[in-house]
Amino acid sequence: MLPELGHFALILALCLCMLLGVLPLVGAAKGDLRFMNLARPLVAGIFVFICLAYVLLTYSFAVDDFSVSYVQQHSNSLLPLRYKLTAVWGGHEGSFLLWTFMLSGWMLTVAFYSRSMPIEFVARVLAVLGLLCVGYLLFLLATSNPFDRTVPLPPADGADLNSALQDFGFIVHPPTLYMGYVGFSVVFAFAMAALLSGRLDAAWARWCRPWANVAWGILTLGIALGSWWAYYELGWGGWWAWDPVENPPLITWLFGTALIHSLAVTEKRGIFKSWTVMLAILAFAGSLLGTFITRSGLLTSVHAFATDPERGIFILGILTLSIGGSLLLYAIRAPLLRGRFGFGILSREMLLLVNNLILVVAAASVFLGTLFPMVYQAITDDLISIGPPYFNAIFVPLMSLLVLVLAIGPISRWKKTSGMYLVKQLGLVAIASVILGVLLPLLLTFEFSLSATLAVALAVWIVLAAMKDVHNKIANKKTIAAGLRSLTFSYYGMQLAHLGVAVIVIGAALTTIYSQEKSVLLGPGERTSLGAYEFEFIGAEAISGQNFRGVEVTIQVYHDGEFFKELHPERRLYIASGTPSTEMAIDAGFLRDLFVTLGEERGNDAWSMTIYVKPFVRWVWLGALMMLFAGFISAADRRYRRVAKVESTSSYMQEGDKNNSALVGEAN
Repeated sequence: MLPELGHFALILALCLCMLLGVLPLVGAAKGDLRFMNLARPLVAGIFVFICLAYVLLTYSFAVDDFSVSYVQQHSNSLLPLRYKLTAVWGGHEGSFLLWTFMLSGWMLTVAFYSRSMPIEFVARVLAVLGLLCVGYLLFLLATSNPFDRTVPLPPADGADLNSALQDFGFIVHPPTLYMGYVGFSVVFAFAMAALLSGRLDAAWARWCRPWANVAWGILTLGIALGSWWAYYELGWGGWWAWDPVENPPLITWLFGTALIHSLAVTEKRGIFKSWTVMLAILAFAGSLLGTFITRSGLLTSVHAFATDPERGIFILGILTLSIGGSLLLYAIRAPLLRGRFGFGILSREMLLLVNNLILVVAAASVFLGTLFPMVYQAITDDLISIGPPYFNAIFVPLMSLLVLVLAIGPISRWKKTSGMYLVKQLGLVAIASVILGVLLPLLLTFEFSLSATLAVALAVWIVLAAMKDVHNKIANKKTIAAGLRSLTFSYYGMQLAHLGVAVIVIGAALTTIYSQEKSVLLGPGERTSLGAYEFEFIGAEAISGQNFRGVEVTIQVYHDGEFFKELHPERRLYIASGTPSTEMAIDAGFLRDLFVTLGEERGNDAWSMTIYVKPFVRWVWLGALMMLFAGFISAADRRYRRVAKVESTSSYMQEGDKNNSALVGEAN
């Protein structure tokens, strides 16, 4: 009975979404406050019903209700409770319900935190989100109902959750990634509401910026968690492999990064309006692209949820209608988006535009490398692989150029900046960056590497330029404390994000250049060395868990002849599914990781294993955490909480009508 109640809750939520997608738009068009004021109560109802459906599906997992087909396919009575609760998003139907639930949560948050905005604008934003929710709920109910029953007789037990997903990373990565993905739906809705109203001004950009910053920060965390999970779960010692399923979040992130910079220009200078709206559309399209790839059956992967092409066609239809419709509206409203371009070649506006172009080209290159093999296979029925060499050859130079521009932007001035001013401000910074770029890798590794020198020099360039910019801004204050207090949260967020980029550059470059790897076969009492460490194989013993049995190996690590650490990699066999799994042993450190992955037993109690020493790998995720906090700090800027200065509801409507009349006049 409870699964049927969950199904009915989704139907009721769909009905409310249909009302939300129509009535507030009609009210905004006619100036009817009754219809516009329905938006917030409808959003609350949608959230309640989708939340109810999600809770009921989770309960079905918790009580092992294997009469529900989805529960039977992705759970087992032996599964630990924490994985039963999170197995809800272990397959296609539940993961999409989680996606829709998060969208309803974002909608409720917008409804709650939009009191200072004009009701017409809020009504349009929530209506656009309601229309998106209609598409998602139709998809769930028509092709992916998580509450379908197994009839006539349910199985006695479930098939089990994929062994690779029985891990803490699975608990935190998908929800965080989805939350960031769906957050860009809000930014998309703001852009569509601005186009519908005909009002694309600094106020619109100011309202939109905190939502874009928060969504960007959460997506950054989601990508970082996926990288961290792959690092310690898959056993290959890497943190990024240009996987075609993990690339779409990066594409969305690149568009989102360009968007938050473009929004700053639109808010402060009133330009780049058309470009900003296009970036909002592209960031949203990137999130839908990720959904389409994982649910279309184009790929078979631990990340891919569906192999039914019908579902892919449905998602493609949603993508076509939403993106096609938004681009059509964008084309119709194009005359309203024209802006002035009164800025010099070295102005902050130009540097931010260059920043945007680099990010968009990088996103396009990743998009091409991700989809080309699929398109090629569809046309020729032959397989082709595009791997890391392609992506690295294009992406790394683009990001290096971006880092160069990134440090100059904050120090440059709006409208016009002289070349001599930049040389005066950054000349010594550049010299110091080169010197430290040479010295720091030498002091840490006693080896010279041109790649490491360039990477460290770029990272130091960002850090020293940020310090110089802060010094410039507080130089005329009475005290340092007073100067620091005078800076805004958005400024601190920007600088923290840039410092996060510097930390990631160091981590990514040095772990790639200086990582060491060794595959060995060791018996009890045998040792092998790697770098400054020795690894001694002590022995293996049987272990068992709630739903698995396996073998745990003990390895003692010595540093400079002294005992340092014990590591315990494992090989597991999950009882219900019979699938094997490897649990890596990692000694995490700020400057390096020791990483051991266990292979097969080769006889005479000897085991094959691979040992890694990974310097600075933790800095990759430390930089991402800094960028997460940067997004939230920027969103907390007090000027975003000010009451919107609009004369009245009628004056807001009149301004939109005036813009629409001008548009019609130009068209005639």
